[in-house]
Amino acid sequence: MKKTALRTAMLAVVACIGLTSGASAEDDARLRLNWMYYGSHAGFALGKDKGVYEEADIDLDIRSGNGSSSAHRLVANGDSDFAYGSCAALINLASQGAEIISVAVIDAMGSEAVIIRPDSGVESIADLKGKKILTTANAGVNTFFPIVLADAGLTPDDVTITNVPDGALVSSYLQGAGGAVGMLGGLDDKPAEIKANGGEDPVLLPYSNYGVDQVGYCISTRKALIEENPDLVDRFVDATISSYKQAEADPDAAVASIADIVGGSMAEDEGKAQARAVLDVTLGLLYSAANTDKKLGLNVPSDWQSMINLMKEYNDLDPNADPASFYTNQFVD
Repeated sequence: MKKTALRTAMLAVVACIGLTSGASAEDDARLRLNWMYYGSHAGFALGKDKGVYEEADIDLDIRSGNGSSSAHRLVANGDSDFAYGSCAALINLASQGAEIISVAVIDAMGSEAVIIRPDSGVESIADLKGKKILTTANAGVNTFFPIVLADAGLTPDDVTITNVPDGALVSSYLQGAGGAVGMLGGLDDKPAEIKANGGEDPVLLPYSNYGVDQVGYCISTRKALIEENPDLVDRFVDATISSYKQAEADPDAAVASIADIVGGSMAEDEGKAQARAVLDVTLGLLYSAANTDKKLGLNVPSDWQSMINLMKEYNDLDPNADPASFYTNQFVD
C-alpha cells in the first residue's frame, strides 16, 4: 500500500513521543457488525482478543447490529467508525447520498441464498410462485432477491415476503410461521443455526445459481474519517486483514476468541462447533476468482463492476453510477 505523507509524518511524531514518554495514545474506534456475533465475525474477535488492534494503537469497541443497512447507516451518521456489512446495502445507501465507502472486502463473494424447508416440496425458485418467504427488514440479502426471481421468470408480486425480527428468523422458519416455506439468509450462518436448533438440512438455492454475481461483505467508513484521520483507517484495515489472515491460518484460535468474548452457549462445545462451521464458509469466500493475487481485503474492480451492472438493471440504481465511487483500495496492502 502507498502510505500517505501524512501517515509518515504522524508515525515520526509517535516515534519521538515514544522515545520521551515510553507510550503513545490509542485511538478509540467503534466497529458495527451486521448482526449479533456469529462465526463470520471470528476474525474481528481474534484481533481484539489477541491484541492485534491494540498493537495498532486502536482501542476497538465491537457492537452488534440490526442488519447490514442499519450497520452502514450508523457509520454514515457518525455513531460508528466502521461497519461490516453487505456491499450491496452500502451501494444502496451511498447512492442515496450517504457519504460512506468500502475500504476493504472480507467476503469477496456472496453467500446469499433462499433457504427452504425440506418438507415444503419447493425444489427451485420457480416453485416459489404463490408461496411465502421470511426475511428481516434491514438484511442485505433482500437486495438481489428480485434478480433471483427474474432469472426464474417470476416477479416480486409472485412471492409474499414477511419481515420478522432477526432473532426470530430461524425459529419462525422452523415453525413454518404463517405457512412460510423458507427464508432469505446467508449460507455462512443460517444452515448451521438451523441444525443447531434441531432442524433438518434445508434445501439451499444460492443466489449465484440464479444470475447474481456480487461482492459479499465489506468494511465501510465515512469519507470524512478518511479525510480527517487516514492513519486510523489505515491501521484499522491493516489490523483487520492481519486478524483474518490469522483466522485463516488457525480457525480454531479464532473460534476460541469469539467464544471468550461472547461466552454463554457460544463457549460450549456445540456453540463452538456451530461458529467453526460458519467461519469455514466465510474463509472459503475471502478471494474471488478475479482476485488472482489472493490479496486479502482487495476491492476487485471487475467484481464491483459486475455487481453495479446488475443493480442498474434490476434495482433502479442510477445508470450513471460509477462503480469506483463506492470503494477505495487506498488502505489495502
